[in-house]
Amino acid sequence: MKRMDLRGCTLSVAQLREDLPRAALDTAKAAEVVAPLVDRVKTQGAPVLYELAERFDHVRPEHLRVPHEAIEDALAHLDPKVRHALEVSIHHNRQGHTQQLPEPAQVDIVPGGTVTQRWLPVGRVGLYVPGGLAVYPSSVVMNVVCAQVAGVESIALASPPQKEFGGLPHPTILAACALLGVDEVWAIGGAQAIAAFAFGVEDGSDILEPVDVVTGPGNIYVAAAKRLVQGTVGIDAEAGTTEIAILADASANPAFVAADLISQAEHDPAAASVLVTDCVDLADAVEALIPSQAEATMHTERILRALSGPQSGIVLVDDIDQGITVVNAYAAEHLEIHTRDARAVSDRVRNAGAIFVGSYTPVPLGDYLAGSNHVLPTGGTARFASGLNVTQYLRSQQVVEYSESALAGLAGDLNTLATAEDLPAHGAAALLRQGLGSAAGGGRTEVVTGTDTDALNGVGGAEQGRATHE
Repeated sequence: MKRMDLRGCTLSVAQLREDLPRAALDTAKAAEVVAPLVDRVKTQGAPVLYELAERFDHVRPEHLRVPHEAIEDALAHLDPKVRHALEVSIHHNRQGHTQQLPEPAQVDIVPGGTVTQRWLPVGRVGLYVPGGLAVYPSSVVMNVVCAQVAGVESIALASPPQKEFGGLPHPTILAACALLGVDEVWAIGGAQAIAAFAFGVEDGSDILEPVDVVTGPGNIYVAAAKRLVQGTVGIDAEAGTTEIAILADASANPAFVAADLISQAEHDPAAASVLVTDCVDLADAVEALIPSQAEATMHTERILRALSGPQSGIVLVDDIDQGITVVNAYAAEHLEIHTRDARAVSDRVRNAGAIFVGSYTPVPLGDYLAGSNHVLPTGGTARFASGLNVTQYLRSQQVVEYSESALAGLAGDLNTLATAEDLPAHGAAALLRQGLGSAAGGGRTEVVTGTDTDALNGVGGAEQGRATHE
């Protein structure tokens, strides 16, 4: 692994973001490639999806929608050990995601005037589960459980057709869907699946209705397709290649650190694995252990390519304080902390998709069973983005309710602000109600007087022909 020595250096956050090893993610360029494909799916529908399956997945599925019998059959033939592990994962993830649910709340702004905050699930979501270098039933769990906990009633899932399974998605993917009660599954892969979710597809009697939100991991072309359909639908994030950063000091176990760097490198030759440490001896020990640990795995070549690539490396720092500055600038998808007082150190980290604290909390635990979600922001976007959570399937809605007296108490200030913004009809709407309310209750016939009349006159004056901004 290449080394970057920051000892004795004072670099700005901007310089760190530029110089730290990072997997390349040119979503804009990928979007140029994907745009014609997305447009074809939108305008031509199902025939294009069959064509693209043959082109990219090397198989033409018999049907785009997976038959219910195939889903049930996959569960019936699932290895009992895998079924048990998936059931544990589902249970843990329901627990972990339930605590994310926001509570409705109401506040009394003034006597008789309230604002209620409530949360409503979207009506329908499209969940994408990749099927490239590996099979990800765990992604089925992460996406589906999160949506179900949020209260989403209509869930569609897409995963690429597999040649070795007759054009169906991988049977373990289908079995996971069966365990979760998802029966709308589509054999559609890649960017075309995102487009199909966004615009809908008719395939004979099988109809994929458009969704409200699309979530799920994928390659750069999936990320680019999400960028293109955002606005038509909501998306979780433009996720890129996976990454791990490990902040470690002399107390860390080098074998653990090496194994965890390798675990992420196993995903993809472009995966990023970065060690940040103030201990040269630890760096040397980790680097010495990597060849033998990598050799003992199934995907040795893929791992070594990832660890030796420009996106991976060891960053040497003066101390843990500087290390925290580095990892905050890096904003890793996954951040492990192997230091003394690891929990206290974790409290000082602001930017990470998810933080794994201590020597016995490896990232793979979060991938499967920890109860957290493994769909996380990559490429430094953890500075402003969150991992997949229930709020991405929810809409915040405010309900405002004021009584006659509550409005009357604020009408003057409302009119003042409306006049200051040259929107007199805004003020008039409140003043009119005040006058009519008084007339109905106390026999007054006048609606407004003095300057209030000027506000009403404004409805037919300066306000005519102006575009409102509210």
